[in-house]
Amino acid sequence: MNYIQAEEWLHSLPHRTKQAGVESEKALLAYLGNPQDRLKFVHIAGTNGKGSAAAMLSSILKEAGYRVGTTISPFILEFRERFQINGEMIPQEELAQITQKVRQAAYQMQQQEGELPCEFAAVTAVALEWFAQQQCDIVVLETGIGGRLDATNAVNNTEVACIMRIGLDHTEMLGDTVEQIAAEKCGILKPGCIVVTYPQQPQAALDEIVVTCEEMGCELVVPELEDLQPHKVKGLQNRFSYGGYEGVLSLPGKHQQYNAMVCIEAALALWRKGWNISDEAIYHGLYNTKFPARIEVVRTNPFIIVDGCHNKDGAQALAQTLKQAKLTDLAAVVGVMADKDCTAMLEQLSGCFAHLYTVTPDNPRAMDGEKLAELAKPFFGRATICDSIQDALELVEEDGWEGCVICGSLYLASEARNTIIK
Repeated sequence: MNYIQAEEWLHSLPHRTKQAGVESEKALLAYLGNPQDRLKFVHIAGTNGKGSAAAMLSSILKEAGYRVGTTISPFILEFRERFQINGEMIPQEELAQITQKVRQAAYQMQQQEGELPCEFAAVTAVALEWFAQQQCDIVVLETGIGGRLDATNAVNNTEVACIMRIGLDHTEMLGDTVEQIAAEKCGILKPGCIVVTYPQQPQAALDEIVVTCEEMGCELVVPELEDLQPHKVKGLQNRFSYGGYEGVLSLPGKHQQYNAMVCIEAALALWRKGWNISDEAIYHGLYNTKFPARIEVVRTNPFIIVDGCHNKDGAQALAQTLKQAKLTDLAAVVGVMADKDCTAMLEQLSGCFAHLYTVTPDNPRAMDGEKLAELAKPFFGRATICDSIQDALELVEEDGWEGCVICGSLYLASEARNTIIK
């Protein structure tokens, strides 16, 4: 099996199976000798901010001198981005070798239990097997969807669990109230782990987190918003003080300051558990964090921002960041997945863009750009339907806009980056 064959096999697996993701994952890992039991984890769940927090915490732990495995979902640059150690993607030949091992285990599982694992379970198994082989000191593990039934919840040695901002997303699977979704996210908590939650949770979500922590005997840390002092900056710069720590982020937006607060508290929680993490590691880790498609300026002439916002809260964070940076005379190129609350996203974006161009992302779940334009009429008056991102960018330039923001989906963000950055 070579790299291309490995990726093709992983993508050929079903998206869902009769078994819940966590049960499918446990079965698959057992055939691999349970590599997860040789690792320790920071487990991250939530609706928004998981990827940013994973990137920040991984950078902090790397600066502290640890060998850090990280999972990212979905990928932006290329498939191998989903598996990283100290910021470096898995080499192609190692991905092929480990996928071959996972495939053999998957076929054993099929013979014994009647079905193959789902794609996400197999991808997670590849990551855990690689991290164990490479003897990672700690793994920063991002959930896929939810938490309780998520494939990543097959791990046991959780040192710290982070519950990021919770909102209404994937309601068809997780429940249609914030309380129900919070309960699913809290399913990752393990007895004895320290739990750090986002500082601005909806009260219903926070109540659920408090109750679950009490039931599980977990210490809960809620960062204090009054301890946060944003610094005055220009444009998309991001500086703040929190609890005696100075933070400089390459990721714009106040929401990233909130994500950083979680990461600082998570690092301190690890320190209380015996991990050697200095104040300097926290500062330099935050400073050196890089994460694509999070209000990322990918070109300055013409001015183009790419952002992976894909729900109401993400769109709100983008809109607030652009307004604070006084970047309101821009066009928007938007493409979304059909299973998202597109109307809520469009409402959040309506006040900060001069015109809307719609596209259909290259994904089977994508909403057609023409339908999106119809949904956008109440908020934008009209929208221009484009055949592709490239066509949209050419029209933005022809129509004389100073620049644009490409947003609405991480899949669109990935497609846009590959189009613009060649």
